[in-house]
Amino acid sequence: MKAFKYISFLLLIAIIGVSIYIAVQPNTFEVTRTRTIKVPTPVIYKNVIDFKNWEAWSPWVEKEPNTVITLSEQTKGIGGSYGWIDKDGTGTMKTLETVPNKSIKQEMQFADFPASEINWSFEPNDDGTTNTTWTISGKDLPFGFKAFAAFTGGMEKQIGPNFERGLEKLDSILQASMKVYSITPNGITNHSGGYYLYTTASCKISELASKMQEMMPKVGEYVMKNNITMAGAPFTNYHKWDMENNAVIFSCCVPTTEKIITTDSDILTGQLLPFKAVKTTLKGNYDYLKEAWETADKYIKDNNLEQIETGPTIETYVSDPKSLPNPADWITEIYIAVK
Repeated sequence: MKAFKYISFLLLIAIIGVSIYIAVQPNTFEVTRTRTIKVPTPVIYKNVIDFKNWEAWSPWVEKEPNTVITLSEQTKGIGGSYGWIDKDGTGTMKTLETVPNKSIKQEMQFADFPASEINWSFEPNDDGTTNTTWTISGKDLPFGFKAFAAFTGGMEKQIGPNFERGLEKLDSILQASMKVYSITPNGITNHSGGYYLYTTASCKISELASKMQEMMPKVGEYVMKNNITMAGAPFTNYHKWDMENNAVIFSCCVPTTEKIITTDSDILTGQLLPFKAVKTTLKGNYDYLKEAWETADKYIKDNNLEQIETGPTIETYVSDPKSLPNPADWITEIYIAVK
């Protein structure tokens, strides 16, 4: 009997000791992780601000694939939310505040625990990467929450590795998304032609991209400065492509609604007459243009068509990369004049 009382006394002392240990634990917590993601800031922000994208890179869903995700009617922006049910309970997440391409503030409620604050921050780097920080914090923690944290190794141990894995998956998924592309041979069409402003140059094929980046803005600036109305997307007209000598002659062009008499000797006025063409569409990064041109050439050969050697050979940039940070969204149309 004395032994039983002694053991009971020791158990009571242990329970009191554990209770005191739990009670003196901090009433707040914060876990944060940062990763340099090799993707432009707007691409990351666009993904994170919409909860419908979260399941793909969630480390918790990766561990528990049977997690049930419920998307609300609004998943994007302030007021967007979603919920989930897993083996540990039910949770919800809601977006409270945003500064586009800079930060996101959210609230997470899990089971009966107090709500936690989630913060994202995005810091762009000069090399096109983004320092992405994911933080969770809580305050006024009740005894039960502190007990849970104490017996599971603490919030740092519970959440930190998951944040690291989530950011790693986000990086991988977004990098892959930027490489997605498609090439579609649209077949024969009639190009309407029209007036345009242009500047012409010749260079090595290997220098073409840098030369175009220098020339196209000059034509665009002239148009903007003189309040000239554009009649469509800018384009490049290839006059000669000499692989053997690594040489290309081309014009960077901006279509106009009427004939413009220019005041700059470097900016000239041209006109395309309507012509029959084989059209091919690339959706994706300009890195795949070579493959798109090869596809267009193959379509011409496979359909026994004949290219007009002196006819227009045009690359039209339907999308503005400045407004579409993900190259997978860029659209380029190729027109090759045929008989």
